[in-house]
Amino acid sequence: MTQRQRSLVGGISILGVAGLICKVVGVLYLIPLANLIGPEGLGVYNQVFPSYNLMLTISSAGLPVAVSRMVANRLARGQVRNSGRVFRISLALLGVLGLVSTLLMLLFSGSFAQATGTLESKMGFMAIAPSLLLVCVMSAFRGYMQGQRRMWPTAVSQLIEQVGKVAVALPLAHAFTLKGGYAYGVAGALLGTSLAEAAALLYMYADYLFVRPGIRRLEARDESVPEGRRSISRELLFTAVPITIGACIVPLASTVDSFMLVRMMKAYLPEQEALSRYGIYVGLVISLINVPTALAMAMSSNLVPSISAKRAQGDASGIRRDAAAGLRLASVIGLPSSVGMSLLAEPILTLLFHRRYSPEMLRLGGQLLSVSAMTIAVFTLVQATSGILQGLYRQRIPMYTLFLGVVVKIIFNYSAVQFPAVNIFGAPWASLACYLISGGLNLYFVARHALMKIDWMDFLLRPAAATLVMAVPVFALSLWLSGPLRRSWPVMLLVMALAAVLYFAAAFKIGALKRSDLPARFRKGAI
Repeated sequence: MTQRQRSLVGGISILGVAGLICKVVGVLYLIPLANLIGPEGLGVYNQVFPSYNLMLTISSAGLPVAVSRMVANRLARGQVRNSGRVFRISLALLGVLGLVSTLLMLLFSGSFAQATGTLESKMGFMAIAPSLLLVCVMSAFRGYMQGQRRMWPTAVSQLIEQVGKVAVALPLAHAFTLKGGYAYGVAGALLGTSLAEAAALLYMYADYLFVRPGIRRLEARDESVPEGRRSISRELLFTAVPITIGACIVPLASTVDSFMLVRMMKAYLPEQEALSRYGIYVGLVISLINVPTALAMAMSSNLVPSISAKRAQGDASGIRRDAAAGLRLASVIGLPSSVGMSLLAEPILTLLFHRRYSPEMLRLGGQLLSVSAMTIAVFTLVQATSGILQGLYRQRIPMYTLFLGVVVKIIFNYSAVQFPAVNIFGAPWASLACYLISGGLNLYFVARHALMKIDWMDFLLRPAAATLVMAVPVFALSLWLSGPLRRSWPVMLLVMALAAVLYFAAAFKIGALKRSDLPARFRKGAI
């Protein structure tokens, strides 16, 4: 492992860049898919995914984080052999959990479809079911590699997943749509996703075979006492269960949304219109705000083993340093992403989806996106603080705070969406309230358990000032170039490039970004 791979920012850079590429490819995949299956098909597609994500989270979310943390902890103490034992035991557990989850989704696909209120979704549940087993097994490999601070295998496997969806899922969606309409097209797209996951798993296994001889040589020189299977399994489950419960909360809320929102809107809208609005919100709007949150996910993944390793070494100042850097980078990433996407919401949607969606649909999507984009900043804070707390072995705290936030979200949705004057617009405000509650409480507990005082100037005020420097001219340009922004990609890209230059120049000048945040080869040229 190189020193660069061990660094906090280096790890975030690798996963973050790969995650951004994956999200961009995902949006590019979504454009032809949305045009193939239409708003109703997109609604069905996004009724399947929340239930799939929930079962996938139950099966795989907690154990990979636990594996990453436990491997990093043991490697920090020189216990190479025990880190390998952690991986092998987790691989067996995840394989069993993934197989059970796949069989459950196959057996109860009809019940899932009935719960969504859209019977056409049954084929989609069946097509995506194999992914549960494939991703669970792959998660064990990812957790092991991340615990070693080898971020490249995870990054490459994520790229394979996304490129595979474009190469396989789109042709299958097209062929199935021609055969039986949008419901068949949804099933084809989801089957392609399963095949893409299989390709990514093959890559992870090949990478493991490549590095295994070197790992075994290190294990042969390891004189530490081997840990028993029972003690490792107990620690894995003790660590993973709270993380899994916490990670299940948001997918559970999304599943509740998929069951609740369409049913509530059907009380005052035709079924196709309710399904279309849900499809626009979840399929278009949520997919777009997931692009910048890739960096937040990368940050959380890298903070866990980094802080866990420093905890094992008793490095309290290192914990505070990494925690402060993680919080600052959360604001540096989240604030400009939120504001920029909110200001350019409708033009972005119009450029991407004008071929299949009417101006009224795009206007609705733009209004939803302008509100939903604000969740990017608070979601980034939730991810960073959760990663810090998990690295500190305080994994129950993010579970409790997010649960409280989701309860508020469900109450908000139920109270607002049932009114025709509010309808789908209640959903983004509910999500914003959810993450504000969770992120605010997490921040308090990070300060408490990392024994640190929050530097509000570094954490919030400097990134906010740099964001304001970017936002004012972008807002003016969005008014002045309103028409061209909706019709011309070159104009949109020029405005985005100007926004990026203004933000980064201001961020370096004000001190929101530091030279140490850059990869080493770029530091000499920093502003």
